[in-house]
Amino acid sequence: MLIEFKEHLNYLEQIRSGQVKTALGIGVQNFDEYLRFKSSNFNIILGHANVGKTSVALYLMLLYTIKHKKRWLIYSSENEPHSLIKKLIEFLEKKTIKQMTNERFKKSSDFINEHFKFVDTSKMYTYKDLLELATHIKNAWDYHGFFIDPYNSLKKDAELLKSIGGHEYDYSVCTEFRIFCKKNNISIWLNTHANTEALRKKHPAMHQYAGHPIPPMASDVEGGGKFVNRADDFIVIDRMVQHKSLYMYNYLHIRKVKEIETGGRPTPLEDPIELKAMQNNVGYTLNDIDLLESVKMPANNPF
Repeated sequence: MLIEFKEHLNYLEQIRSGQVKTALGIGVQNFDEYLRFKSSNFNIILGHANVGKTSVALYLMLLYTIKHKKRWLIYSSENEPHSLIKKLIEFLEKKTIKQMTNERFKKSSDFINEHFKFVDTSKMYTYKDLLELATHIKNAWDYHGFFIDPYNSLKKDAELLKSIGGHEYDYSVCTEFRIFCKKNNISIWLNTHANTEALRKKHPAMHQYAGHPIPPMASDVEGGGKFVNRADDFIVIDRMVQHKSLYMYNYLHIRKVKEIETGGRPTPLEDPIELKAMQNNVGYTLNDIDLLESVKMPANNPF
């Protein structure tokens, strides 16, 4: 089947005339300049273990939910659902659950339940199982983003793996994820881990961060550069876990933005987005801007 050439030509005319709309942001220039929520995007998140990839991703999801009423399906096999729900509620309230009143806890938990659904992780899924489940849920509950955390926790499809091998298997999975995104107008955020070699890379002796791990490049994902080849946007999340004063900062390196016409671009190599964790890890600031407050609508926002 061939494309409808005229449809694509019309899109090019929209670009030429400045009619293409910018994708959704959070309203903070230093963030939106680099990263946007784009429907039907296949995005990959990469980072070392224990740097806060899941927490940062949840926080960004919540920002887009409050700002743009987005709903999310979450598969996170390395975290208990109650821990994810707890984190989202604490982000929403900017307090630990022990500090909340019963009324605020109930109000926030209802909000999270309305906008986030969690896949039962008591069983293992292949990527095919997960996409089939996601399709059924989409038909029953219209969500906009699908967080898969992490990729290497998915069970391999033994028949496909045997027929094409591990390298082509990953390519095939990423292609299926991309097709799912475009077909269903859903943005997939796929969480991945860095490979062993990337874990060994440290800043050299004369560097200001000597001895601390170097943020991964896009090619450092387990499985290699094929993942960035397939991704629309590629995000590296880093944190110097053992630094005496900078451990509270998460650095977002935007390594790839496939379509810049709708907003976003790669961050400069030495100037990532710097998110600073609030006390008790109940949110983040960017250049002293409380990101949650920046997305709240003053007229009708219930929080």
